[in-house]
Amino acid sequence: MKKIAVGAWRDASAGPMQVVSGDYGREHVHYEAPPAAKLSAEMAGFLDWYNTEEKTDPIIKAAIAHLWFVTIHPFEDGNGRIARAIADMSLARSEGIPQRFYSMSAQIRAERKTYYDMLESTQKGSLDITPWLEWFLGCLDRAFTGAETILAAVLEKADFWKRHATIQINDRQRDMLNRLLDGLDGKLTSSKWAKIEKCSPDTALRDIQGLVDQGILVKDPRGGRSTSYSLVSS
Repeated sequence: MKKIAVGAWRDASAGPMQVVSGDYGREHVHYEAPPAAKLSAEMAGFLDWYNTEEKTDPIIKAAIAHLWFVTIHPFEDGNGRIARAIADMSLARSEGIPQRFYSMSAQIRAERKTYYDMLESTQKGSLDITPWLEWFLGCLDRAFTGAETILAAVLEKADFWKRHATIQINDRQRDMLNRLLDGLDGKLTSSKWAKIEKCSPDTALRDIQGLVDQGILVKDPRGGRSTSYSLVSS
């Protein structure tokens, strides 16, 4: 932990700027950024290209902008976050619409290990950035897929509560139904209900039976000690 220069280019006082990962004392150096003395010229070149160049496909430009900025690494901290923001801004410009339902930034964070590996191989390699572009476009495609999955789940949840808007349920039942709609891990049993909702087994069983009686939950085929319940299919 150390103080950083906020809102200013990094300087050479702390030595070379390195991108590292891993635990303290076992760090792995992925990349060493250009010397601080070159930052003004490097950033001037980047900003001039980003603000004026219009020949490159906007999605490819987003990929190049992210790589270029994080390669210059102009700040002591936050370079990755800013690079992701630049990529998201570039993608938003390419679409020309006010709403977006996916986040490239979130997808990059989800694939952090692969992202660092790709950055390392690109920054330590030649000037050919084709593999980086291919990974970036694949990551974008996975961001689209993830957004579609999330939106489908949101719409399914909204439809469920719309269909059951008039049901009489307590707070425990509402919470567990939301957990089921969000993808509760494992089977729903009365013991799991009691543990999550911090109630007695008898109360949990009454809560469950009330939802069964209203046609919201159904007992799974396997009974006995392992009795479990699922949402009734719409």
